[in-house]
Amino acid sequence: METAPRPETGAALQIAAFTVSRTVINTLHRMVYPFLAVLARGVGVDLITMSYALTARSLVGTVGPFAAAVADRRGRKFGMLFGIVLFTFGAAVVVFWPVFPALVISIILSTLGKYIFDPSMQAYLGDRVPYARRGRTIAVTEFGWSLAFVLGIPLVGFLISRSGWMAPFPLLAVLGVLIFAGLSWMLPKDRQPAADNPTFSANFRTVLTFAPALAGLAVGLFASAANEVVNLIFGVWLGDSFGLQIAALGAASAVIGLSELCGEGLVAAFVDRLGKPRAIGFGLVANCLAAVALFFLGRTETGALVGLFFFYISFEFTLVSVIPMMTEVLPSARATLMAFNVASLSLGRALGDLLAPRLYLWGFWFVVLGAVAFNLLALLALRKVKTA
Repeated sequence: METAPRPETGAALQIAAFTVSRTVINTLHRMVYPFLAVLARGVGVDLITMSYALTARSLVGTVGPFAAAVADRRGRKFGMLFGIVLFTFGAAVVVFWPVFPALVISIILSTLGKYIFDPSMQAYLGDRVPYARRGRTIAVTEFGWSLAFVLGIPLVGFLISRSGWMAPFPLLAVLGVLIFAGLSWMLPKDRQPAADNPTFSANFRTVLTFAPALAGLAVGLFASAANEVVNLIFGVWLGDSFGLQIAALGAASAVIGLSELCGEGLVAAFVDRLGKPRAIGFGLVANCLAAVALFFLGRTETGALVGLFFFYISFEFTLVSVIPMMTEVLPSARATLMAFNVASLSLGRALGDLLAPRLYLWGFWFVVLGAVAFNLLALLALRKVKTA
């Protein structure tokens, strides 16, 4: 069992600020999906053209490690503020240039800002929060992901319905400025970089040649792929099964948002007590069981939604448990490894997206088997992970 002292007040204030910051950043990141058609009409393009912007956003995940590694060279505060600057510019560019190219630039800049801010923040917490209570601390900041869906997206919908598709962008830009100012004041100065600090290439080489780090990245990749093979298909499956696609998807969205909140709450409550690797193992096994149960519960619409709830809560528990573990695998290149972790999750989603439609051609049972197989690969990789 891992035990830890209570956090000090200053640290608690920083964690609250990080959670709010991530809620704002993730609101822009997540609002693209539910309002894709609205945004496309606003800039005068069709959905296929709009999909190119999302493709560009996905490619940003592959360059994230190069950008976020700045936090290992220049400092965690610098990395976080740099990420917020990119996010703010991304939100603001649409305000001054409301056309499709600007929207693409906005999506790319805000996503790159997120991929720099998140690993820098996680590395900062890894530096300052003892490993024994790091899981709870990072889980609290991860509420910024689900709160963006639960609070941010409804606010965006309200603003769009009142003032049009551009309405969220000025607010998000202003919030970005406020976050920059708040974190600039709140966070201590970064230490002056030492002359012998490892270079970008040295940190990359360290990550890519350290077996426990590669094993940890594999855990995230396979777990993400397991989730994505179901994530991509569940809407089609609900539509094919019940013929109530719009209503079912609306209910499923509420289920997913609730399950994300619950999963993060469970991590905050239990991951430090269980130990990070053990919690991840429990999460992977639970996700396998939930995937199998989903197939059998999916005979009714209500059963399918119950199954989705348990599938997503077990995935969220697993994914959020991975993050604190990864912060201690390679402390000498902590921000670089956390950026690679983001990239590995993106690669896992891409792998799941590639396989899911092909598996579904054979039936939903093969989608379930695909999810279980990826989770078992993640369990095998987890056995090779060692923390410092």
